[in-house]
Amino acid sequence: MTGRTLFDKLWDDHVVADLGDGVALLHVDRHLLHDLGSSSAFHDLERRGLVLRNPELHFATADHVVSSATGRTGGVADWADRHIAGLREGCRRWGVRLADVTDATQGIVHVVAPELGISQPGMLVVCGDSHASTNGALGALAWGIGTSELVHVMATQTVLARRPQRMRITFDGRLSRGVEPKDLALALIGRIGAAGGRGYAVEYAGEAVRAMSMDGRMTLCNLTIELGGRIGLVGPDDATFGYLEGRPFAPRGAHWERALDAWRALPTDADAVFDHEVAFDAGAVTPQITWGTSPAHTIGLGERIPDPAACADPSERQAMTAALDYMGLAPGRPVAGTRIDRVFIGSCTNSRLSDLERAAAVVRGRRVAPGVVAWVVPGSQLVKRAAEARGLDRAFREAGFEWREPGCSLCVGANGDMVAPGERCVSTSNRNFVGRQGPGARTHLASPAVAAACALAGEIIGALPETAA
Repeated sequence: MTGRTLFDKLWDDHVVADLGDGVALLHVDRHLLHDLGSSSAFHDLERRGLVLRNPELHFATADHVVSSATGRTGGVADWADRHIAGLREGCRRWGVRLADVTDATQGIVHVVAPELGISQPGMLVVCGDSHASTNGALGALAWGIGTSELVHVMATQTVLARRPQRMRITFDGRLSRGVEPKDLALALIGRIGAAGGRGYAVEYAGEAVRAMSMDGRMTLCNLTIELGGRIGLVGPDDATFGYLEGRPFAPRGAHWERALDAWRALPTDADAVFDHEVAFDAGAVTPQITWGTSPAHTIGLGERIPDPAACADPSERQAMTAALDYMGLAPGRPVAGTRIDRVFIGSCTNSRLSDLERAAAVVRGRRVAPGVVAWVVPGSQLVKRAAEARGLDRAFREAGFEWREPGCSLCVGANGDMVAPGERCVSTSNRNFVGRQGPGARTHLASPAVAAACALAGEIIGALPETAA
């Protein structure tokens, strides 16, 4: 009998009923809620006369619509406060744990769940946000769901899903000095496209992944969505177990030992077969930045902007031309030297402590270029306090960055934090779509180190400085 992949084991362990044609009813171990969408789901639950089946398996945080300004108490507009109030009321009524705006564990849902040990290997985790795939870095089966599915999970503690195919992406070699997991993910998307993972549960493997910190693995799984997949996975190993041990919701004592025994059986069997395999040379990747309006529009810092005329596919050629028009860039020119207006270091992709440490190492003792507005938004209150204990906030402030409160902030443009029309922003977030950071905003995705260096230069850099590499 052929061995099983990590995905196979996770999926099979959660099937409540096989409904045929590849569709199954699956048990949900953890349902993560946030302030944008969850309040309406609570309303729909009550309107339909349903009850929350397992309140202890639901965890909520305020993140999407909260202000990131110092001293904030909620959102920046009545509509945002209504979302937050609806989340509070639903959680109070049904007994759901809520990390509210002033809570010591508040933060971005995909940062909070792993760091508290809410997400664990072997679990099925869903959230009303596509970047729930981040939790797959722990060896969990995790994906984003829609509002109607939220109500279904609330009422039944199950979710309907069609079984995807399985893809393994093996990153051979190790990352070069100064190259981050964000660069690796962007280079991958640039190579196989924003639809390269569509229809697949993607497992990341290889030497480069084994060498990554858990924060780096979360960045990789987070960006699976930008690859077209819904599920990103990394097999749990000693790094996973070391990360989880002692966290508030992690098992303890004899329960911990039993959990370890189960978790060690999860990684893909040596003789397992995937539906599709991709081999990628991690050692050849250089620091990356996007030039267009898709994460697939990615090049190395020292490269020139592609010319649509060289693209054989008419639809892709048209998309590239439209992207260049929107971004105000010309083909064939170096991306380096492009003047910028803003820098954003944050989001569920790159707002963890190690991300902030790398950015702080670049800016320490230097100053943000005149005319550039630069923000650092920690991913959670725990990250914020840990960073402040290390003096990272002081390094950023002295360099001219704003040190703000945790939340999604400039990643999503749904909380009052916006890039003005026509402004150009280097961002550590996950999406550079048209209008993502605000109407007319021009977004370049990059790693924390690259974003920090661009803030100092006042333009997109051609290479990382030696201090950053």
